[in-house]
Amino acid sequence: MGDILIVDDERDIRELISDILQDEGFATRLAGNSDDAMQAVNTEPPALMILDIWLKDSKMDGIDILKTVKRDNPDVPVVIISGHGNVEIAVAAIKQGAYDFIEKPFNIDQLLVVIRRAMETSRLRRENLSLKRRDTANTDMIGHSAAFRTLVGQLDKVTKSNGRVMLTGPAGAGKEVAARYIHAHSARASAPFITINCAGVAPDRMEEVLFGRETADRGVEPGLLEQAHGGVVYFDEVADMPLGTQSKILRVLVDQQFTRVGGNDKVRVDLRVISSTNRDLAAEIQADRFRQELYHRLNVVPIAVPSLAERREDIPLLADHFIAEFNTIQGLPRRAISDDAQALMQTMVWPGNVRQLKNLVERVLILGEGTDPIEARELPGEEDHGDEEGRVVLSGAMASLPLREAREAFEREYLLTQINRFGGNISRTANFVGMERSALHRKLKSLGVVTSAKSGTRIAHVDDV
Repeated sequence: MGDILIVDDERDIRELISDILQDEGFATRLAGNSDDAMQAVNTEPPALMILDIWLKDSKMDGIDILKTVKRDNPDVPVVIISGHGNVEIAVAAIKQGAYDFIEKPFNIDQLLVVIRRAMETSRLRRENLSLKRRDTANTDMIGHSAAFRTLVGQLDKVTKSNGRVMLTGPAGAGKEVAARYIHAHSARASAPFITINCAGVAPDRMEEVLFGRETADRGVEPGLLEQAHGGVVYFDEVADMPLGTQSKILRVLVDQQFTRVGGNDKVRVDLRVISSTNRDLAAEIQADRFRQELYHRLNVVPIAVPSLAERREDIPLLADHFIAEFNTIQGLPRRAISDDAQALMQTMVWPGNVRQLKNLVERVLILGEGTDPIEARELPGEEDHGDEEGRVVLSGAMASLPLREAREAFEREYLLTQINRFGGNISRTANFVGMERSALHRKLKSLGVVTSAKSGTRIAHVDDV
């Protein structure tokens, strides 16, 4: 996108403009009718168009070409020129997205000023959008556990394709980070990444938000799908999309085009679609809350994002990453994490997953003082253990059991926690708890504890058989 396309049915005028622009260092292309103009745009969108309103022997006039170009290539600035200018035509051109309107015969210096301003405005707009995406985009994938390595391996495989991806996993596990990772490592990395929060948009506004709208007083207002043209659209929690919108999205996926609310023209888009959900979509389909056809269109490559409980080995690494991030962004103290605090974090219950861990780290840094390492007493559940060190506070259920049963219950929960903390690695668990590996295996068998593979790692649980 580096040249200027000059569209005028008068050969002398388009060649004169071309010669002047070439003298100023611009590359140019020429078109004398609408067919040649649209062929040139479709072959390679120009950096700017100079477009005559009236084109003899053409299927489309300048306004029609303008509407089509701004629909399919909204970033291309268009300068309208005409020898029959009037206020109504100028207003119509500006409403359809033209950068400026110049009457013939025009002053060459004036035309050059308008062209330079239009191209500079277009460049600044692209840079601004790029910076906004860079500021808000989080593509950091942090971890070294088996479950994490399996996830990244799957993500790397889909970055080189254009296939639709369905990310599944619990809330807060990092599905959007995974989607941004795919985008950042794909051929579309320099194009937009647009997130559509399906649960956060009112059902009666969903179509306007997605498809945009056209009104007589405000003209064209592009929707999110149009803004994502050339890039990636991410449907966050797609199960919350209204049923009526689902059928229209299905048509967009098939045709790669749609009609704005209140409009008649078809808008063509080039999109890669990534979706996510924390629900069982098969159950949603059975309950008639999700269209089966749409599910099959979106679920081309299913990828499961593991919960934090499935990658406990990564918790210290993630916590260190968040500490560094809060130090950079908010100026919060950069603190290390003590061994006791790390061990406690790896045994805690995390229903909110990585998001909950990040919030906890922020809270500890805000409420803490100094730069000393974070201690276990600063974490939830560690503040009310009494003044006597070395004591273990029993739950009511544990305290009501006979000694033998209480010991078995404690050993079972303790070993379950330690095995999961070490990602199902029995050797590391045995080394930490101070047992021979064979002795640990016998103890686990007696307590009914088994391990099984899930999301690329091993998870310990009580055998139900």
